[in-house]
Amino acid sequence: MRLTLALAACLALLGACSNGEKTARYLIDPPSGGQRVADRLGTAELKDVSLPEYASGGEVSWQTADGAVRSNTKQLWADNPQRAFTLTLARTISDMSGATVIAEPWPLSEPPRRTLEVRVEKALAQADGVYRLSGRYFVGDSASGGANQARSFDISVPLGDEGPAAIARAQSLAIAQLAGQIATLSGPGRSIRTSATPMPRIDDIFSQPLPPLEGS
Repeated sequence: MRLTLALAACLALLGACSNGEKTARYLIDPPSGGQRVADRLGTAELKDVSLPEYASGGEVSWQTADGAVRSNTKQLWADNPQRAFTLTLARTISDMSGATVIAEPWPLSEPPRRTLEVRVEKALAQADGVYRLSGRYFVGDSASGGANQARSFDISVPLGDEGPAAIARAQSLAIAQLAGQIATLSGPGRSIRTSATPMPRIDDIFSQPLPPLEGS
């Protein structure tokens, strides 16, 4: 009898643990129909966005009043955060500007004119009720005389509420703002022109024959 009761209790516990309805998953989904800007990127390959460790895990994270970053195993992102951030950012830039921005790997036979890299330093629902997205982005232009960009971003979106749903909404809005900044090549930083005559590679230098010795 005791064995039967113990087995029943174990089965009930396993059933509770495997109950998918107790796990909530949240999407990154910026609103459509936002701002429209001119196409300044043309074709660009977006490298996988670099995220902080706490933002790249499957759990939705937030900061508490003691400064700690916490999460809950029952409150998850619906997709891998890096993949979702990268794909969403590429799509949003394309939608608002008409540029062809595609997450790596580049699928078209014609190579892209530019490469785009985003390095996120902070992506966090802070204890002060603000979602903060900050970091740097880089646009590489391989064409002679092309404009390379090295710029920073620091975006703040009020959470307006508590909980993972509010965090997901704020992050989606922050990504939309970042997309607008990248599409217009704006933000603190500088533009660097691609040299018309690129510097020789180091292996090219050492592959050249040595000059003859004097008197030989």
